[in-house]
Amino acid sequence: MNNKILISSDSTCDLSPELLERYNIKTVPLGVNLGDKTFFDGVDITPDEIYAHHEKTGELPKTTAANVGDLIDYFKPLSEENKAVIHLSLSSDFSSTYNNACLAASEYDNIFVVDSRNLSTGNGLLVIAAKEMAESGMEAKKIVEKLNEMALCVDASFVINDLEYLHKGGRCSALAMLGANLLKLKPCIEVKNGKMGVGKKYRGKYSAVLQEYVAERLVDIDNIDLTRIFVTHAGVDSEIVDSVIAKVKEVAPFKEVLLTRAGCTISSHCGADTLGILFVRKSPLE
Repeated sequence: MNNKILISSDSTCDLSPELLERYNIKTVPLGVNLGDKTFFDGVDITPDEIYAHHEKTGELPKTTAANVGDLIDYFKPLSEENKAVIHLSLSSDFSSTYNNACLAASEYDNIFVVDSRNLSTGNGLLVIAAKEMAESGMEAKKIVEKLNEMALCVDASFVINDLEYLHKGGRCSALAMLGANLLKLKPCIEVKNGKMGVGKKYRGKYSAVLQEYVAERLVDIDNIDLTRIFVTHAGVDSEIVDSVIAKVKEVAPFKEVLLTRAGCTISSHCGADTLGILFVRKSPLE
């Protein structure tokens, strides 16, 4: 065993392969079921393959949590090779993955599981912060304490252009979908206290809506930690993504603006043409 504190997460943190390598982050994949076949997020299936399957069959994928047995096996070598392991999980309100990770971690005395109270790069922000705290020499229990505080300050939201996946997944009624389509509404989905809710409903062309969305999310700049921000999307046109990044840089002087593509689990629920900005505030969200 060495003296390092290893940082781990599940695949829903949506960090790019480059960021996972840069920060030496280990991940455990969630399952994705398409028809009678099971795949693993980021391992043997891509979001574009999910979209193609839906286009061809009309079927939505079903996602599954990492189970206790797989997590015990996943944690074993990490526990043996490191002084401590801090594992950040998808919000416990979205999946049983967190509870399963806690059960698996109880088999070891040096694995700490943190409920990110978030999804996608809302979790990814905590993962990177955990790595930076570990590199500064902070002890594992103190890092966990800081992460639990920081989780309350993560500002995570997405604007969805097409409600079809939410509708088919049972998260949007047919009437609401029809009304949104007729009015060309683009709802902003916000994560607060570990749960998803609908914020502002934008109206108009998606590219213009995203410009307005960015300006409004970043308006309270004095209450924003300007260390980094994620622009995370699910299959949005590259020109639109570039325009969002340019808008972020125009509005707020973040030290890092990181671009990532949402993985299979998140994409299975929101569908293509979804984009969000995710960052940390200096005080907890109300």
